[in-house]
Amino acid sequence: KEGSDIKAKAASMYSGNKYYLFRFKHLKDIRLVYAPPRSIGNYGGNIDNWMWPRHTCDFTFLRAYVSKDGKGEAYNKENVPYQPKSVMKISMEGLKEGDFNFVMGYPGTTYRNHTLGEVEISLKELKYKLNEYLANIEFFEAESKLSKEIEIKYARTVKGMHNATKNYQGKLEGFENINLLEKKRSQQEETQNWINNNKNINDEYAEALNNFETYLQKYKKWAERNTLIENLVKSRFGSTLFEQAHFIYRAAEERQKKDIDRDAKFQDRGWEDQKRKNLLTETGYDFNIDRKFFKFRLERLMDKPLTDIPKAFKEVISKRSKEAIDSYVDDLYDKTIIANPEKRQEMLDMNPDQLLKLNDPFIALAANIENELMVIRDESKAIKQEYQDTKNPYMAAVLEMKNGIISPDANSTIRFTYGNVEGYQPADAVYYKPFTTLKGVMEKETGTFPFNVSQKLKKLHQEKDFGQYVDEKYNDVVTCFLNTTNVTGGNSGSATLNAKGEQVGIIFDMTYESVTGDYYVIPELQRTISVDIRYVLFITDKFSGAGFILEEIGI
Repeated sequence: KEGSDIKAKAASMYSGNKYYLFRFKHLKDIRLVYAPPRSIGNYGGNIDNWMWPRHTCDFTFLRAYVSKDGKGEAYNKENVPYQPKSVMKISMEGLKEGDFNFVMGYPGTTYRNHTLGEVEISLKELKYKLNEYLANIEFFEAESKLSKEIEIKYARTVKGMHNATKNYQGKLEGFENINLLEKKRSQQEETQNWINNNKNINDEYAEALNNFETYLQKYKKWAERNTLIENLVKSRFGSTLFEQAHFIYRAAEERQKKDIDRDAKFQDRGWEDQKRKNLLTETGYDFNIDRKFFKFRLERLMDKPLTDIPKAFKEVISKRSKEAIDSYVDDLYDKTIIANPEKRQEMLDMNPDQLLKLNDPFIALAANIENELMVIRDESKAIKQEYQDTKNPYMAAVLEMKNGIISPDANSTIRFTYGNVEGYQPADAVYYKPFTTLKGVMEKETGTFPFNVSQKLKKLHQEKDFGQYVDEKYNDVVTCFLNTTNVTGGNSGSATLNAKGEQVGIIFDMTYESVTGDYYVIPELQRTISVDIRYVLFITDKFSGAGFILEEIGI
């Protein structure tokens, strides 16, 4: 009723004890205006990832465009820059230790309301992903050494897995340090004792925990059986071409249904976006490396029990032979047309029968795997519903015990978090101050990535040519700062605001000691890392000479 660009999403909180409706204006035409060079935007690389002190200037300027009547539409040369009703003011005053900060953002997923049993399952999953990602990183980095083009194509994939592995390592170390399992056990006992000692409560509470733990045992067996097959059609665990083939085949099946009955990914409202993403596949993969990676991933299945292997791969895996896998994969890649982006676009307009008549081996494999995945998705709906049904009364008990004063776990919906600018003590006799400066960038410089500094930036620092972006206390440009706000993956890019509601920074990370906060918050260690907005403006203006951008945003 409000327009084709207004979207709505209903989100469950507290395992279905509450629901909230969120409304959005969907802007589709987003264009890159400016991004800093890698030596600035990714200064410190994976070495500094999740670490403090930090000196990364991680930001990008984008401009949103809409139709002339103000509606969010796909790219069109007639579109005009979006003019919002209001915008945040940017503060040039800077911060000092103790200053109040707050953040509005979209944190992805947290697990703070997990029971002991759920955390134990998560631990096992984290260890599995960590081992697989480390193996994948080793594969891609070895291949990248042979070609700069390969290195560039897989840079985003490798960076993403490095980011994840360091996070997983931090979590696993942190869980040991804070004795997470014992803390979750104590929380659970507190809730169960409250239930046992209160007569005038909901009868469902009495067996809520037992019922949920029974469900978890069932879920563990189901997840262990199906995780492997689901991962095969995910880019970090399998072939990009196979992922594309499966997407094409599933799209053909889904788009035979009425729009309202389709999986959201295949509905008309986002279909053009999906087709554009398909065309961009070539920017992130190489045909020959993909062939080698598929062989690598299948070889890692050779030590798995055949009962765990998807039907589509059982014959080749049962031979327990690298030569058999090589021959199998080579046959797929030698005979497929999936690698041709124009052909893929044509396939996206075909129905399942038309696709199968192409006799493409990847499409045939995708059809076979989809038969298994369809069963898993149907089972998954029932499993998820059972999860909510059994967790719901337990969470209702926790809510009642806490008088409703408990934060719902993050689920990619908008959240508010506040805190103060503050350093922290990660270990005995070690204290980290809450601010870093351009001086620290120069001190870390080695001449090679990820600690290479351009001559122009060195000159600006040597001449103290900081302009209006200088911090008077340090007589330098403040690069990053810490505060005690509470964020997780998904918050990157969120604005950090001061007590006046003015933007003072951009969140891009949290400290290594903070990653356990997804499961359990330790206030004295929980710190968020933001790039100071003055460093963003300094790089844009003084380093890059893009002052016109600052004029556009009112600086």
